[in-house]
Amino acid sequence: MTQQTSGRRVVTTMKLSIDGHYAKPDPLDMGWVLPYATTDVARDHMASLFEPATTALLGRVNAEGFMGFWPTVIGMEGADPRDEAFAKWLVETEKVVLSSTLREAPWERTSIVDRPTVDVVDELKATEGGDIAVFCSASVIKALLAADRVDRLALMIFPIFLGNGPRLFDDGLPENQWTLVSQTAGELGEVALVYDRTR
Repeated sequence: MTQQTSGRRVVTTMKLSIDGHYAKPDPLDMGWVLPYATTDVARDHMASLFEPATTALLGRVNAEGFMGFWPTVIGMEGADPRDEAFAKWLVETEKVVLSSTLREAPWERTSIVDRPTVDVVDELKATEGGDIAVFCSASVIKALLAADRVDRLALMIFPIFLGNGPRLFDDGLPENQWTLVSQTAGELGEVALVYDRTR
């Protein structure tokens, strides 16, 4: 088995608690993320993922959250340069939003697609470009994991138990092997892990 090295990669990233949850039962409660998401390790982790990417693939809820917040960071006084760089990338890059309810894109350089996630990704992978990045869109990542379409899996593990809430890894995922590409621990106990799918 060898690591995949050719073609466009599908790169997914998610923030998780130690006990495996990506959100609290109230998904709008993001207080548990904030102390760790602004560390050097978290910011450098994000930079390593978006810089090689030329397409952002998002679910509707995540797109609305991201596009409601990140553009406001551009030019914000005291903004970390890495945050501002991600915000500019998100605004300027091609965005594909998977939605059955949106009819028109309220953001520039955005396509709204109401089709199965795997079909959309297969078509994107057949085109020219850099990585296809999926940032914290759980429904999109779950569909791609179930179909074995993820080439790089990046995780930020935060040193907290949430005790309840949705999980990223459902039972019944296809059995497969991953190679650890990098691991970085931060001063608050946060850990950035990057795995490549071994094919």
